[in-house]
Amino acid sequence: MKIMIKKASKQDLDQLLTVVKSCGKNLIDQGIFQWNEEYPKREDLLEDIELQELWKLEDKNSIIGLIVLTENEDAEYQDVKWLTKNHKNLYIHRLAVDPKFQGKGYAQKLMDFAEKYAKENGYNSIRLDTFSQNKRNLKFYEQRNYIKLESIYFPKQSAFPFYCYEKIMNV
Repeated sequence: MKIMIKKASKQDLDQLLTVVKSCGKNLIDQGIFQWNEEYPKREDLLEDIELQELWKLEDKNSIIGLIVLTENEDAEYQDVKWLTKNHKNLYIHRLAVDPKFQGKGYAQKLMDFAEKYAKENGYNSIRLDTFSQNKRNLKFYEQRNYIKLESIYFPKQSAFPFYCYEKIMNV
């Protein structure tokens, strides 16, 4: 089994959308209303691809996971009191693993990749947010030594907050 992580292309869009929609349905089935028809949309993934920020986890030409790595800070993050200065930070969005492949360490592989990428490219920290009601994700990031900071809100997604996390990489 040859697992590879590489940049996604427009040809991957349908498979990527299938993964995020499967993840959204899986979360809803667990009573976690994190992703819905409003997010993530096809347009979000297409923009990630066009910006060269979407990476796919592939096994034998099947996409089983994805992650977005960007330097762009979302407007929702602007009032967060981060651990590091707003300079050379990497943001993670849309980490997803097809539910059929969850629990096999693939999310860890994607995060290992992101952290290695951050170190190799001189980023001061990695920043992300995750849904406050997704206990599995909270534990996942905390076990990887991400520090929980403030709450932010995405009203189109949920009335519940999202927690911001940061991990210092190269300070």
